Amino acid sequence: MTPSEARRGKPVQAPSAPGQAPSAPGQAPSAPGQAPSAPGPRHLLEVLRAAPGLRTWLLIVLAVVVVGTAGYVLLVGWPLGDAFYMTVITVTTTGFREVRELDAIGRVWTIMLSVAGVLVIFGTVGLVTEYLVTEVRSGRQAARLMSRSVDALSGHYVLCGYGRVGSTVAGELVHDGLQFVVIDVNPASLERAREDGHLVVHGDATVDSTLRAAGITRARGLVAAIDSDAQNVYVILSARALNPGLFVVARASSTSAEDKLARAGADRIVSPYTMAGRQLAQLAARPRVVDFLDAALSHGELSFSLAELRVLPGSSLEGASVAGLRERGLFVLAILAGDRWLANPPDDRLLAADETLVLSGSVEALDAAHDEGGPAAADRS
Repeated sequence: MTPSEARRGKPVQAPSAPGQAPSAPGQAPSAPGQAPSAPGPRHLLEVLRAAPGLRTWLLIVLAVVVVGTAGYVLLVGWPLGDAFYMTVITVTTTGFREVRELDAIGRVWTIMLSVAGVLVIFGTVGLVTEYLVTEVRSGRQAARLMSRSVDALSGHYVLCGYGRVGSTVAGELVHDGLQFVVIDVNPASLERAREDGHLVVHGDATVDSTLRAAGITRARGLVAAIDSDAQNVYVILSARALNPGLFVVARASSTSAEDKLARAGADRIVSPYTMAGRQLAQLAARPRVVDFLDAALSHGELSFSLAELRVLPGSSLEGASVAGLRERGLFVLAILAGDRWLANPPDDRLLAADETLVLSGSVEALDAAHDEGGPAAADRS
């Protein structure tokens, strides 16, 4: 294994769709057809459904116009067209001259419509103002709540980019019960992340202030899933400067960028296209093995799973034997001591602090080991 391969570690399967198209330069790819569209009739209907007060007010305005038109037809005897025109210019206080000569009843009716028109105008201005103020307040309140939620996080992950790859990563993190914050400069992608219930920070992930807003100094790891290799390099460099102990996983769109990402500080590098090719080859050569591993790493497909567990200094695992773990339902597949892998360790092998174990066992046993070691001790695959 070359030093570059050792730094990248075990290949991680990166979800991607064939023919995935890149999004706007400098940030996460977005699904086709999700660019913001101009408001249309459908948007107006959504606004009306979301604002019952607005619907009521529109009905009142419509009722004033209908009643006013009917009054001119029935009380003054005007044709429908003239009656409607007179009602509209009166209610809107346009001030054109009368369509026809008005008698006493017509003048009284016009005065009543003029008063109703003034009330409609003032009511419309008040309703629109209230709606805008409410929208501004709710937007600011939501932003404050989001900021407080992010500030309360510690030991979380920062996910840069919420395109096809980033959204799939988010789903996996949610399933594993891991907290994370999404950073994206694309408003459409960020809105999708917000609708999916994730904490979000709007901005360029290469800017230090944006990373700080996502709590990078308190974060446990970072996933650079932007479709631009150059942007991912800048993100990693900025994140490393703010948090040197960060565990970084980066997406590489081309094989030529993998060495640059590794030099920037990425602990693991994933090329969706390379991973897809390896997966196809493995499925062709060892389909049952791949199926078994996929089932073990899947969401509830089997009653057991795989996990990695770091032996924390002073924990109950330090000094325990491989046989002792097996009695607890945890099977040690390999031990990583420094840079050396020990596969199928003997039963009398004692565990040392800061070693990393690759375990297989029931979901319950792995959860118990995770709880015993703390959130930083175990990573369920």
